[in-house]
Amino acid sequence: MFGIKEQSDGFDLKVVVLGSHLIDDYGNTYRMIEQDDFDINTRLHTIVRGEDEAAMVESVGLALVKLPDVLNRLQPDVMIVHGDRFDALAVATSAALMNIRILHIEGGEVSGTIDDSIRHAITKLAHYHVCCTRSAEQHLIAMCEEHDRILLSGCPSYDKLLSAHSKDYMGILQTWLCEDVKSREYIVALQHPVTTNIKHSVKMFEFTLDALITFGKRTLILFPNIDAGSKEMVRVMRKKGIEKNPNFHAVKHIPFEQFIQLVAHAGLMIGNSSCGVREAGAFGTPVINLGTRQTGRETGENVLHVRNADSQNKIIQALQLQFGKLYPCSKIYGDGNAVPRILKFLKSIDIAEPLQKKFCFPPVKECSSQDIDHILEIQCALAVDLGGTNLRVAIIDMKGEIMKKYVQSNPKTYKERIELILKMCTEAAAESVNLNCRILGVGVSTGGRVNPGEGVVLHSTKLIQEWVCVDLRTPISDALHLPVWMDNDGNCAALAEKKFGRGKGVECFVVIITGTGIGGGIIHNNELIHGSMFCAAELGHIMVSLDGPECTCGSKGCIEAYASGVALQREAKRLHDEDLLMMDGMSKSGGAVSAIDLVCAAKLGNVEAQKVLKTASCALGVGIVNILHTVNPSLVVLSGVLAAHYEDGVKEVIAQRALPSARAVDVVVSGLAEPALLGAASMVLDYGTRRTY
Repeated sequence: MFGIKEQSDGFDLKVVVLGSHLIDDYGNTYRMIEQDDFDINTRLHTIVRGEDEAAMVESVGLALVKLPDVLNRLQPDVMIVHGDRFDALAVATSAALMNIRILHIEGGEVSGTIDDSIRHAITKLAHYHVCCTRSAEQHLIAMCEEHDRILLSGCPSYDKLLSAHSKDYMGILQTWLCEDVKSREYIVALQHPVTTNIKHSVKMFEFTLDALITFGKRTLILFPNIDAGSKEMVRVMRKKGIEKNPNFHAVKHIPFEQFIQLVAHAGLMIGNSSCGVREAGAFGTPVINLGTRQTGRETGENVLHVRNADSQNKIIQALQLQFGKLYPCSKIYGDGNAVPRILKFLKSIDIAEPLQKKFCFPPVKECSSQDIDHILEIQCALAVDLGGTNLRVAIIDMKGEIMKKYVQSNPKTYKERIELILKMCTEAAAESVNLNCRILGVGVSTGGRVNPGEGVVLHSTKLIQEWVCVDLRTPISDALHLPVWMDNDGNCAALAEKKFGRGKGVECFVVIITGTGIGGGIIHNNELIHGSMFCAAELGHIMVSLDGPECTCGSKGCIEAYASGVALQREAKRLHDEDLLMMDGMSKSGGAVSAIDLVCAAKLGNVEAQKVLKTASCALGVGIVNILHTVNPSLVVLSGVLAAHYEDGVKEVIAQRALPSARAVDVVVSGLAEPALLGAASMVLDYGTRRTY
């Protein structure tokens, strides 16, 4: 302002004063503007008292209401906005919306709290930028501002403070402290609220005051600014009697030139004001910067940071380390010649050039979104099914159609299995390009207990060896650069039915897989139930007898011990050994007897085989009755190779043994040929298209 005033032949300066400058509690600092012989063109009372977050918002709103009339009257060519205060944001917003050029001073800097966001918001509204440091200049360029509209000038306040430092200072020290004060024997304290964590900043201020009282040095302390939380900080000052303490002199405001002298000759400055990390460095004054308010600011070696000022003792230790030290002067923020540079920059502004801002975005690769093949790409999932015998990978589209499937024997060791999974997935991903498919992600179905959130197999079935505490998500994601979802095969079967099968549109249903083992999944209120330890829906291990056959889990009488493929194979072998299995019309194979042989014998009228299947159906039915009485689903889906053979038997048991209110449940056989693969794909297709990972 002084520089513009001195060149009145080239500039017509209009001064608009608003905000805390017009408040008595904060020193009525507009008077200092008048004392410096500036004519204040307009005064706007825009502060809504309350010193909380809502008051800050209301103050911005009030300024936005009042500023348009002022700007319409003044019709400025350029609006100069300084810093990162909330009232500055109101000024910049008004000017931008009224097509007035904005020159922003001190943009591009980094600090803590809401000030960062406000500063960068003003940058995006401003047409011209004056910055103080090389880093700030680089930040503005990184924010896509035009290079030729950025001036690296240094901090304008340095012009004033570097010239004022050599002036007589003892009279100023005596005015604001006491008659016998000496240079380097007092402390300047200035601490403001941190608007993003008011409670913590007030507590930190309390620690600061306790530390200063204990330290016992004469202290000039300034009241905090008007930000949200300042009222609470002032209460802390008064609670601790700071204004009456003979070691303290509490003031609301000090003229800038006098404040410079006080900082320059202090033994220490403490708090979280930008003055500590900016202006104090020009004199080498020791500084203790408390908390996060100035995080990211460039500082000289004179600044000691106490980021986590969570105790009085920590601050006292910092006081003992810093007080009275001498540091070299720093010129990070300027060399005292910023004002001439800014005036020259102002004169270079062409008022006739288009007002519309341009942004210098970095070059990006040419977009291929208009390529017809890209438009017609089919969104697909890469599905992986880890079974006890085979490892299968498939490309599956949004409709549940399998575009291509790959099958290999599941290796016995962890290393070989991981290598094969990655190899098959990589080949399938490459092939998807030829099929015009876009892979959204990878879904994995595996036997055992799975933590789907972490992507870890916690514990596996005996059919899959070396498969305990396995992080499966990381290697697949790293190899394919795709998101990965995973769950156990029973849960995947339930997800498959929900998206593609009998459970579509059903809120509560249960899926029972009848295969080598017995598994399943439960959908309740449209959500898959995992349980606290990820072992919900272990339906095969519901006990239906206290003294039944031994199960693979080590217990006895589980559904799986009666109705699984392994259980039927065991019974088939028993009948075969007793020469009670084979019937006319059955082919005699030279291999081991299987569950299929038992089913065939039952179909041909083998009474013993029919008894085994009836017992298995009854055991499964009793288990399902227990499920009906526990979660009360409206639908039970039987899935797997044995499902059709159990359907009638299960319905009969439900009709005989279920509570009347539960008998209305529908029992159906799944129509899905690949439930595990489709369920794995559904995790990707449901979540991937919602951009949720």
